[in-house]
Amino acid sequence: MKRLLLFGALLLAGGAQAQNNISFEEYDLDNGLHVILHEDHTTPIAAVTVLYHVGSKNENPERTGFAHFFEHLLFEGSENIKRGEFDSYVTNAGGALNANTSQDRTFYYELLPSNQMELGLWLESERMMHANIQQIGVETQREVVKEEKRQRVDNQPYGSWLENMMKNLYSEHPYNWVPIGSMDHLNAAQLDEFMAFYKKFYIPNNATLSIAGDIDVAKTKELIAAYFGSIPAGDPVVQPTVEEPALGGEKSLTVYDNIQLPAVMMGYRMPPQTSDDAYALQMASTVLSGGPSSRMYKRLVDQDQTALQVFAFPFTLEQGGAFITFSLANAGKGIDDMTPALEEEIVKLQTELISEREFEKIQNQMESGFIQSNSTMAGIAESLADYHTYYGDADLINTELVRYQNVTREDIQRVAQQYLVKDNRVVLKYLPKSEEPQATNAQ
Repeated sequence: MKRLLLFGALLLAGGAQAQNNISFEEYDLDNGLHVILHEDHTTPIAAVTVLYHVGSKNENPERTGFAHFFEHLLFEGSENIKRGEFDSYVTNAGGALNANTSQDRTFYYELLPSNQMELGLWLESERMMHANIQQIGVETQREVVKEEKRQRVDNQPYGSWLENMMKNLYSEHPYNWVPIGSMDHLNAAQLDEFMAFYKKFYIPNNATLSIAGDIDVAKTKELIAAYFGSIPAGDPVVQPTVEEPALGGEKSLTVYDNIQLPAVMMGYRMPPQTSDDAYALQMASTVLSGGPSSRMYKRLVDQDQTALQVFAFPFTLEQGGAFITFSLANAGKGIDDMTPALEEEIVKLQTELISEREFEKIQNQMESGFIQSNSTMAGIAESLADYHTYYGDADLINTELVRYQNVTREDIQRVAQQYLVKDNRVVLKYLPKSEEPQATNAQ
C-alpha cells in the first residue's frame, strides 16, 4: 500500500458532525461516472475520493496481484504529471493522500484544504484519463510491491495466515487468492498486459467519484464536468459470477513459522456482506470478542489464561467472506489448550440465546462503531461510495443502523448454528519452526 502522507492537524480538522442525517446529491455523467457530493461547511476540508470497482477477484488467475499493483502504479504520473510528482502536488497544498486495494475494489483519496479541492479533481482525472503505463514505472513498482510483501507477509510473524485461510476456504471463486497476489505472476507480466488491465477497469463507468466537505455543489458540478466529462467510457465491466461449491467438511493445515507463540485461526465461510445474515454474524463476532468484557476474552485470557490475545471478526466481502477467530497462545500454552474453550463458546452461542443485557450492549457497540466510521469527511465520502457500489443505495449511510436494529437475539443464534459449524470451516495451526518434524533418511 502506498505510504501514508498526512498531517495530523489536517486529519483532526476533517472531523464531521455526530451521526445525524447526511445529505448528499448523486448523478451520472454521460460516460457513466457516478458522482456523489456531500456538502458540509463545518471545517474547511474536502475529501476527493474515487472508488474503482476492481479488486483481486477481477484478476486473471494466471496474473494475480494486478489490482494491488495498480494501486501503486497509478501514482507514477500521467501525460501532464511527471514521475514522482503526484504526491508533491498534494503535500505542497497542505493535504494528504493514500490508496488501498481489497478483493473487491481499489480506492484513492486526497484530503485537501477546501480551496484546493480542484487540485484533487485534476489529479484523479489525470489518473483516469491517461496514466503513464511505462516500463520504467512497472519495474519500479514491481520492486516496491516485492518489498511490501517481504515486510508484511514473508517476514511478518503469522503474516501468511490470510493467504492460507482464503486459498483453503475458496477453491473455485477468485477469493482463493489475496490482493498481494503472486510475485511470479507480476514478474512474468508484459507491459501490454498492464496496459490492457488499465483500459479495461480504470474507466469512468466502473468508478464512483465521491466528494465530501466544504464545497459548493453547483461549482463542484461544473468542475467535475470539465475534468471528467470528456473521458470516454469503456466496455461495461462484468463482475465474476463463480458459484463456489460447499466446503464439504473441515479442512486443517499446520504451518511452521518464525514465531515464538503458537496460534490457531478458525475460518468459516460466510454470505455476501449485503445479506441480512452478514449483519447478524457481525453482531455475533461482537458477542464473542467485542472488547475485554466479551465472552472469548473473559474465558481464554482472564479465566483460563491460555491465550495472550483472542478475537473474532467478520471478513466481509462483496460475494462472500470469512468469519474468523484468531487466538494467540499464552507463554507455556499451546493450541490444544485454547481450542476446546473456543469451540465451547461457539457452541454456547448456538444453543443459548444471549441475554437481553448483553444484546443491548452489542447494539450500542454497533451504533458507536457506525457513527465513528462516518465521523470524518474522508469516512463519509468512502461510505457513500461503498454503499452505492455494493448495495446500489448510497442512502444506507443514513439507514444502515436499521439493519443492525432489525437483528434479533434469535437471528444471532441461528447464524451461529448455520455458519459456525465444523463442516464449514478451515483450521490453521501456526507453530514455531523449532517444532517442525525433521525428515528422516530412508534406510
